[in-house]
Amino acid sequence: MATWLYRLGLGAHRRRRLVLALWLAVLAAAVGTLMAVGGKLDNEFTIPGSESQRAQDTMAEDFPAAAGTSAQIVFTAPEGSKVSDPAAAQAVQRTLAAAQDAPQVAAVIPPDKAGTVTPDGRTALAQVNYDVTRSALDDGTLDALEETTKAAEEAGLEVSVGGQAYGNGVLTPSVLELLGVVVALVVLVITFGSLLAAGMPLITAFAGIGTGLVGLLAVSSAVTVSSTALSLSLMLGLAVGIDYALFVLSRHRTQLAQGMDPRESAGRAVGTAGSAVVFAGTTVIIALVGLTVVRIPFLTVMGLSAAATVLIAVLVAVTLLPALFGFAGARLAPRPGSRAARRAASGTDTTEGAEGVEAESSAEPPAVMGRRWARLVTRRPLLFLLATVAALVTVAVPAADLRLALPDNGTAAHDTPQRETYDTVGEAFGPGFNGPLLILAEADASGPEGQQQAGAVAARLKELPGVVKVGQPQYAPESGRAVIQVVPDGGPQDEATQDLVDAIRGDADAIEQETGASVSVTGTTAIGIDVSDRLRASLLPFAAVVVGLCLILLLLVFRSLVVPVKATVGFLLSVGASFGAVVAVFQWGWLADALGVARTGPVVSFLPIVLMAVLFGLAMDYEVFLVSSMREEWVRTRKAKEAVVEGAGHASRVVTAAALIMFFVFASFVTTEDAIVKPIAFSLAFGVLVDAFVVRMTLVPAVLAMVGRGAWWLPRGLDRVLPDLDIEGARLHDGAPPEKSETPHEMKVSQVTAD
Repeated sequence: MATWLYRLGLGAHRRRRLVLALWLAVLAAAVGTLMAVGGKLDNEFTIPGSESQRAQDTMAEDFPAAAGTSAQIVFTAPEGSKVSDPAAAQAVQRTLAAAQDAPQVAAVIPPDKAGTVTPDGRTALAQVNYDVTRSALDDGTLDALEETTKAAEEAGLEVSVGGQAYGNGVLTPSVLELLGVVVALVVLVITFGSLLAAGMPLITAFAGIGTGLVGLLAVSSAVTVSSTALSLSLMLGLAVGIDYALFVLSRHRTQLAQGMDPRESAGRAVGTAGSAVVFAGTTVIIALVGLTVVRIPFLTVMGLSAAATVLIAVLVAVTLLPALFGFAGARLAPRPGSRAARRAASGTDTTEGAEGVEAESSAEPPAVMGRRWARLVTRRPLLFLLATVAALVTVAVPAADLRLALPDNGTAAHDTPQRETYDTVGEAFGPGFNGPLLILAEADASGPEGQQQAGAVAARLKELPGVVKVGQPQYAPESGRAVIQVVPDGGPQDEATQDLVDAIRGDADAIEQETGASVSVTGTTAIGIDVSDRLRASLLPFAAVVVGLCLILLLLVFRSLVVPVKATVGFLLSVGASFGAVVAVFQWGWLADALGVARTGPVVSFLPIVLMAVLFGLAMDYEVFLVSSMREEWVRTRKAKEAVVEGAGHASRVVTAAALIMFFVFASFVTTEDAIVKPIAFSLAFGVLVDAFVVRMTLVPAVLAMVGRGAWWLPRGLDRVLPDLDIEGARLHDGAPPEKSETPHEMKVSQVTAD
């Protein structure tokens, strides 16, 4: 792989104008396609094969209005007045008549028919049904519905509009979200000591995410793409795009400082650092593509979208970046006499790992501090090992209380209409009215007999504990099907509501025997419960796949038994700590106000599996980089403890820079009010911070120092069977023709450094 990438880097440098033109053509084609076909994001959650989804699809045949999305209009009279007062009642009627004529409205159920007027007569709730899903609503449909409330407002009523038709919108990056890019630029300037060099990773990252996001929006015209998929692709593409360019550019600048020809340096930088970028990107892509095994469409699209963005970031790093090297020429070299130039020329304090990267800075302290910290850890490795594990386990303790659910309007920002309506409905009528269940009753006969069976089902449902209200069955005499609305005692995310769904499904056979009609539970709330259940059931199998992949990949890279096991345990500790932090903040409410959490409650149901997929790839990147640096020192000196100290000292600068960039990029998205993006961004930021600075730079040196020479042992039989990946570009480093050179066994996993 290193040889092929070396040639690719040389070709991109030589034909830089062609490469740049091709990337601009790709971006232009994506923009043109988007303008031609348009794009529409779809935030609907579906779960093919589940009882709730089958019932929803069946219900759409006879009751399209019930199967579509719905909105709520809440009327509240002033203190001392009632909505039934003549003036208020006439205003409500005019509003509902206007709502009936609003675009795409299939039916309006007034409060008196639905029985949704509070005992004091001050608040009334009307329901507006659409015969299409939320994603199929036209632009301006909900705005038109809100315009219908003017008559009621002019009559002195307080009116709010919300309901299931309102959902999470598209994340629009604000100044706070873009702050992560500014901080990344600062880190890059400190790392390179050059504005030209610092700006290059940002240019390539923007090129990558621009191409990826525009292409994703264009694809959304034919494939269901959620706004969360777009947001995750933006976060991940920006973070890895900057980091991957950082690795390759660091190597290139050091080689230039050592006097290497710019074209040859570009090829070798791509052949060495680019090899590790391809490896790191592949691990992230494999983990994200693995989300398809859960068999939930929106999660599949989310994983594939993010994987495509990472793939583009890798391609940019190994093609567009060396082309830009060609335009910059020798200007990317550190200034003669600078600390970076002296380090590169002397071959000391270079920072290269499996990525083949040398990180450099205009300041000496990071490497010094990295070496001092590693020396401190290796002096008392058992103490640091126990302290680190104890700390991470302690942080992970709240994860035992992890509850999963899909977000509803109760997690929306406080100043949004859907949140105001949600709170008003919950206070006036009870939390269950924010997430009623729909029961599809299928009688074994049509006509009047089937209607009687539907009535018997409704009567039977009223007997169940946790049921507040059961509506009149909507009956289709031709098919013998009926839809019955059941209002639970708890809200959509409450455990009591899930218990009620389980109870209805558990009594389905008994209800059919008593009434002659089969029953199925559906509706937005039931679908959300089924999605969470499937994700919860898929979490452990997915974790097993990720852990197995971690062991295999690191076994191939390091040809060691200890390193893969240690890395896997460290990864699990990082994930556990991240889960614990998420539960503490978003479920228990610790620091919730400081982080702007709109409402505490269950964690977004797909967060754990997304976190595991993304953090796995990022953790392997840091692991390969750091341990390869230690391995190189071990091969050179055969002194186990010193190799750990020196390797950690060499790698500290790039690990620190890469981790800080990722942390600040993810952390900047925590400022968003999006109830899905905020916890995902928080978990990724926290996970990167813990994995890089606690696990990789503390736990790893401690374990390797304790194991000593045994850390690099591999049975001879296994050594002969395993392929040589050479992601470090050792053949290139040997100076022989890449296609003919051979490397000794002890150099197979060594880090490339400038001799």
